[in-house]
Formats: sequence, C-alpha cells, structure tokens
Amino acid sequence: MNRISIWSICLVALFWVLPGQIAGNWSQFRGAQSNNIVTDTQFPQEWGADRNIAWKFKVPGQGWSSPIVWDDKVFVTTAVLDESESGSNNEQPGEATDRQRTRPQTTYRWEVYCLDLKTGKELWKQVAFKGKPTIVTHRDNTYASETPVTDGKRLYVYFGMIGLYCYDLNGNLLWEKNLGAYPMQSDWGTATSPLLHGELLYMLIDNEQESFLAALDRKTGEQRWRVAREEGSNWSTPIIWKNSKRTELVTGGKRVRAYDPQSGKLFWELDVKGGRSITSPTAEGDLLYVGTEERRDGGGYLFAVKAGASGDITPPPGESTSTGVLWSLANSGIAMASPLAYKGLVYVLERRRGNLHGYDGRTGKPVFPRQRVEGAKAFWASPWAYDDKIFCLDDTGTTHVLQAGREFKIVTQNTLKDKFWASPAIAGGALILRGVDFLYCVQE
Repeated sequence: MNRISIWSICLVALFWVLPGQIAGNWSQFRGAQSNNIVTDTQFPQEWGADRNIAWKFKVPGQGWSSPIVWDDKVFVTTAVLDESESGSNNEQPGEATDRQRTRPQTTYRWEVYCLDLKTGKELWKQVAFKGKPTIVTHRDNTYASETPVTDGKRLYVYFGMIGLYCYDLNGNLLWEKNLGAYPMQSDWGTATSPLLHGELLYMLIDNEQESFLAALDRKTGEQRWRVAREEGSNWSTPIIWKNSKRTELVTGGKRVRAYDPQSGKLFWELDVKGGRSITSPTAEGDLLYVGTEERRDGGGYLFAVKAGASGDITPPPGESTSTGVLWSLANSGIAMASPLAYKGLVYVLERRRGNLHGYDGRTGKPVFPRQRVEGAKAFWASPWAYDDKIFCLDDTGTTHVLQAGREFKIVTQNTLKDKFWASPAIAGGALILRGVDFLYCVQE
C-alpha cells in the first residue's frame, strides 16, 4: 500500500472519529472542544454595523443561551412571554421588575429556532413547552440561558427546571425528559448547559435541594448512570478533558470534581475556597484551569490541575500546591467569563471593571498584571482565540481584539450597538453573536 493510500485511510478515520472538529462545526457551548479556540475556519477580524454583517435575525423573547452551528444550520433558544397575558414581551434582561423576584404567574413559550447559516432565514421553529416557570430567576438571568448541543443527527435542548428535549435537525421531536425542578440559590435561576461525549449526554443539575450528575443515552434519553453530589447551586458547564493520562468529565462547583465519563466514578476533587461557580473549566494539554468568582464566602482563586490526579487534591492550609495542583493564586480576576487557555498562557476577564489578566499556564505568574481594556465596561461572554489573537466581547457590543502573547497590545475594536452576554459560535467562515435585540452573522 502506498503512502497516499495510507494517508487517505487516516483522513477517513479522522473524519469518522471527529466529525464536528473536522467539519468546522460549533456543536456546543464554547465549541467542540469546550475551549473557545478557533482552528478550522476563517472569519473577518473587523466588523461593525455597516461592515461584514451578512445578516441579523430578531430573536423574540429573552435568552442568554449561546448559538451553535452544524453545517449550514444555526440553532438558538429563547423564552417568550405570552403577550395575551403579559401585554408585552419586550422586557429585557437587566431591566426586569420585581416580578422576577417572586414566582412568576405568567405563561411563557420555550422556543427553539433553526436558521440558515448563509441567509439567516428561519428554517423551522418549535415550541418545546408552554406554561408557567417552575422556579424564580434573577432579573439579569433568563429562562433560556442553557446552550443546546448537537451530534449532527440530534439537537439536545435543556431549559433549566423545565425539561430536556431532543429533536432531529429538521425539528421533529424525538424524545423529552423531565429532570425535576429544584430551588436555586437566591433565586438566581439556572445556566448549566448539557454536554455530549460519545454515546452519552451529561446533565449537571446542581441546586439547593438535590444535586446530581446524570449520564443519558443520547439516542433514547434513558439514564445510564447517576451520581449524587454534595454541592449547592452551580452555573458552570462541565467539559470533557482529554489528557495524556485519560479522559475526564470535569464539573465546576465549590468543589471541582472529575469523573470517569463511562461510569461516573470519582477521580478527584478540589476545594476551590468558596465563591460562586459560573465559569466553566478550561484545559490545554495536561493542565486544567478552574476557579470561582469571588464572593463574601471566598473564591477568586485560579487553580492549575495536573493530569492523572486522584483523591482530594486540595492544597493544605497555607499552601498553593498539592500532588494534583501545580499552582494556585488568589485575586485572579475570574468571574463570569470562562478563562481562555491559548498557547501556554491563560487569559482571565474581570466582570465589572473591564480588566484583563494574563498568566503563564505553567507557573501561574502574571505575564502582564491586571490591564485595563480601554473603553470596556463589563465582560460576561467568554473570550475566544483565533490566528494569534484574543477576542474579548464586552456587554456594550465592542469586541476588543488583542495580540496573543506576553505583551498587552490591542489590535483593533469592533462595535455593534446591542447588549451582549452570550458567548459566540464560530463556524463555516462565520462568527455568530447573540445580543439582546438580534442574532448577528459576521462574515465577509
């Protein structure tokens, strides 16, 4: 067999094993590898209201879920107030009344949209559920903050404490599952997105009453395993960490934990010293970066976990390392946006102050101290990397483009007049951004 034939077979095998990564799809929150790194597509690095906007789509209702892309389809979810009962569905996150501090008695429609990636035209829409919310949510949150996930055959949509719905990519409902409704801390609502790996769909349901992690059969929704968790409310989305030692299912929380994806067996756990768990774990090679937002009970620490850890790897009091922790540091700036690990550096965005921190991934030492991103108000969306550049989208619609590396250098700024808290999807030569008013497609 000649070299060309061998290479052809390898390519076929690679396409079979990694269809989402090869085809350039953005199949879940923060992409196929859950890391917000773009490696297989091209998109404009400059855009604005009248430049490189291929289309925009008015998504009704409210939602902070991120869009996802598979081939020529864009999927997005929303929760729409019933106009016949409320009189209006124009209320936006961050502008809600005290209604969202008590159990709402208004009817919502939880909707799923499929759009054409090239044109932005609606291909189909489904109402997953119509009724009243089962829990309260915060005025800054929505009832559609969980990002869908797809394997290219099925679309999995979870609306927190409402239900899990599985569609084919033509919008036909295949199955649905009720995972229960539980109270959340301070009535802040939910945000944890589903995660897909192999034949299993993982659902992390952390709350104030009965927290658990469940693995479901992706074809039928039947439960394969479930583990109870001694964990309170959690808004972090789990990831699959493939390192040189093994494959791990990593969950956030005040105790970050790693499980065997096939059995649910606990590999290791780490006490991250309090705080609020919103950011998702981030990995690069054999290092995993985790932490929580600083609150009154602690937090704000960033930890680097080594591959192959086992047991309780929490550093002893007064120490910053352990058998499983390479380094940890306080006052890291970690908040709402998930860290970005890119080419040996870790980038962390503060939420309210518009600051960026850069750390050496191997040592935890600052490569540049806290830097003010000029003009930035607040960061909620997670940063992404492409072509040796770091993209930081603030909530007023400006994407600050920085040169990746050890020197803090802003390359350009791109502005859209909208409010942005959702993280983007990048696939098929397009950047899909979700604002409060519109879904935008940035493309040459």
